[in-house]
Amino acid sequence: MAESRFSHTIDDLKHIIRDALAQAKAAGASDCEAEVSQAFGQDVTVRHGEVETIEYNRDKGLSVSVYFGKKRGHASTSDLSPQAVKDTVAAAVSIARYTASDEFAGLADAECLATDIPDLDLYHPWDLPVDEAIDLARRIEAAAFAVDSRITNSEGATASNHESQFVYGNSLGFLAGYPASRHAFSCSVIAETSGGMQRDYWYSTARNATDLERAEDVGRRAGTRTARRVDARRVKTGDVPVVFEAPVAAGLLGHFVSAVSGGSLYRKSSFLLDSLGQQVFAPFVQLRERPHLARGLASSPFDNEGVATRDRDVVMDGVVQGYFLGSYSARKLGMRTTGNAGGCHNLILEPGDLDLPGLLKKMGTGLLVTELLGHGINPVTGDYSRGAAGFWVENGEIQYPVEEITIAGNLKDMFRDIAAVGKDVEARGSKQCGSILIERMTVAGE
Repeated sequence: MAESRFSHTIDDLKHIIRDALAQAKAAGASDCEAEVSQAFGQDVTVRHGEVETIEYNRDKGLSVSVYFGKKRGHASTSDLSPQAVKDTVAAAVSIARYTASDEFAGLADAECLATDIPDLDLYHPWDLPVDEAIDLARRIEAAAFAVDSRITNSEGATASNHESQFVYGNSLGFLAGYPASRHAFSCSVIAETSGGMQRDYWYSTARNATDLERAEDVGRRAGTRTARRVDARRVKTGDVPVVFEAPVAAGLLGHFVSAVSGGSLYRKSSFLLDSLGQQVFAPFVQLRERPHLARGLASSPFDNEGVATRDRDVVMDGVVQGYFLGSYSARKLGMRTTGNAGGCHNLILEPGDLDLPGLLKKMGTGLLVTELLGHGINPVTGDYSRGAAGFWVENGEIQYPVEEITIAGNLKDMFRDIAAVGKDVEARGSKQCGSILIERMTVAGE
C-alpha cells in the first residue's frame, strides 16, 4: 500500500542508497553509510469555525557519511536525482579528507546490526480529504466552546495526517527501512473573566487514526482544562508535596534520559555520572524500554545506525541498569552501544494502582502541576527551577487554580522522593508514564 502513495518506492530508496555507498567506496572511502527518506502530510487548522490554514508538506532528503580510516565527512541534499546523489557523495568525501582523525568514529560494530526486521505495525495511511479535515477541526473547536460560556477565544483546532518512509544502509551490508504514519487532533482555547484570561489545550496522536481520541472528546478536554483554570491565584511560598500530571511528568523521564545519555556522560555534563548500578530512584520505581511495541509512537526494530533494538530494564527497584548509548558515545565510554543512536524507544515507567484522584488523596495537601514554563534545569548539578501552573489541593481535593509560581528542587532528590506513580498513562511519544507524586519541593509564590 505504501508503494503507491510515495513518489519513490522502498526499492527505489534502496537503489539510491546502494548507488551512494558504491560511489563512496569507489572514491576510496574505507566505510560509508547513508539514509534516504521522504514524507508528506496535511495540517488543517480552524479558528472560530473558519479555516485559518491548510498546510501541505512534502519532503525528501539524503544524508551521506563517509570514513577514511577515522576521518569522517558528512553531506546531505534534498534532491534525489542521480547527479545530486553523486555530488553529495563527492562533498562528503571532500570534507572527510580535511577533517581531523577521531579514534572513536566509525560505523556500528557489525555484530550489533539488526538481522531480523519485525513488522511493528507502524504504517496506517489515512485518506483525509480537506473538507473532512475541516469538519473534524470544526467539531473539535465547537466541543471546546460548548464546555463553558467563559471560553470566548481560540488559538485553533487542528486535524493532521502524516506519512513517511526511509531506508538506511551502510558498507557492512546493512540495508533496511520501512514506512510509518502519525496522525493527530489538537485544540487550544482561551477563557476570559474579570480576573483575566486563561488558556489550555489538549491533543491526541497515534499511528492509526482509529486509535485517536474522538474529535469531540479532544475539544471537550481542551475546554474543560481551560475553564477550570479561570480566576487562578498564587499560593504562599513553602515546601509541599507536588503531583506532576501525566503529560508534564513525562518531562521528568526526559531529564533522566538526557543525564544518562552518552553525550552528557562522556562530556561529564551530567548530574548522574557513574550512576550505573546506583540507587537513583525510589526503590519501587521500574523503568523499561520496549522498542517493539505494535503501533508504538517510538517503536523501531533498529536505531539510526542499524543496531538492533531490544527490550531492556533501564531501572529496576530504583537502581540504574543501563545508559542510552550510540556507537560513538559507547566507544568514548569504553562500553557497548545500547541501540539508542537517535534516542530512546518507548521508555515506560511502570504504573501504580492509583488514578489521579487517588494520587491527590494520597498527597493530602499540596500542589498539582499541569503546566511547566521555562527551562531552568542545570544538567551538571541537577538543580531544577521551573515556572508552573496548576491547582492547590487540600484533603485530597482540588480547591482552586494557581498560577505565577515557581517550583524548585534538585532532580537527584526528586527522583529519590517519588512517593507514587499513577496509572493515568498518556502515550504521546517516546516516554510514557502516569502522574508522579514527589514528597516535597519548594513552591515559590506570595
